[in-house]
Amino acid sequence: MVAIGSKIDEVRVDGRLEQVRMDLKAYKKIGLKAAEIPVHGVDAIKNGRVDKRQTNKIVDLLRRFDFKYSVHAPNPLNLMDRESPRLHADVFRASLTFAEEIGAKILVYHPGRFLVEEEFPINMPLLYTEEEKQQLLDEEAFTIEQLARDFKGITICMENARPYLVHSPYCYAEQIGLLRDQVLRIGRSNVKITLDIGHLYMASKFYGFDPVEAAKSIAGLIAHTHVHDNFGGAIYHHQKTQTHQLPFGRGDSHMPVGWGNAPIRDILATYVDGYGGMYMMELRNRYFDHTEESRDNLECIMTTIYRKPKKGKIVVKEGAACSST
Repeated sequence: MVAIGSKIDEVRVDGRLEQVRMDLKAYKKIGLKAAEIPVHGVDAIKNGRVDKRQTNKIVDLLRRFDFKYSVHAPNPLNLMDRESPRLHADVFRASLTFAEEIGAKILVYHPGRFLVEEEFPINMPLLYTEEEKQQLLDEEAFTIEQLARDFKGITICMENARPYLVHSPYCYAEQIGLLRDQVLRIGRSNVKITLDIGHLYMASKFYGFDPVEAAKSIAGLIAHTHVHDNFGGAIYHHQKTQTHQLPFGRGDSHMPVGWGNAPIRDILATYVDGYGGMYMMELRNRYFDHTEESRDNLECIMTTIYRKPKKGKIVVKEGAACSST
């Protein structure tokens, strides 16, 4: 059975477990099978350590629902951090411990950034030498390899990154080939890739590559999928207001499936055969009320991939649930 789920939005819940409960209840009502828990959104880690009291409350809450769970590590987590590398490693370990506590088998990690997004306003792109970049990649690989050994029951899924105007390439994972190389360098069976389809589409437009061929090149390494839509336009780091970007088709919109131009069906078709992971919708909080519509459109897309309709033709309509005609 295809496990379609949706993330719990960290901004929406802001540490409030009652809001998590309400959102999970809403997901259950519309028939979702999975949910992604942001460890940072539920205040489960404080200063690099798991808050056991808070984690126990979360475990008790999640057990009330019959979902498959994945965990998203804190967005600022960066194993290439030069100021406090030990703290970042501790946060990574705490995220894995939290995933273990709630019974999640997947931890999503944003790969190392040569320049973190939080510093974009005060720094121009850093000009690392190739030797310096390789050292950072080696250090990240070493830490992840050690953590993967310690948490064999959890698959660390490294997510491809979106591009930014001016500051790219701030992260090697903007390029699928470089992300693939890093995963292969780590060489652990429980270190794989989270394919973020929205990010892949944006990067393909920015760098001028074929997103379908890029997905095909990592098909055997994909263990988790983030699904959301956009129009592919990159933005400057300070352009965060969605109401300003949407009219121009720019930004990492995280819209419902079918609302943008991302070739979601063609990308998924490259690897769904033999894929046993979840399809996790990552919609912004502003689209929460459209979660069911997004799910319906994604199910329709999956139907066109797995089998032909018995009657008529399956149609995916932009901004609406698909139908059979």
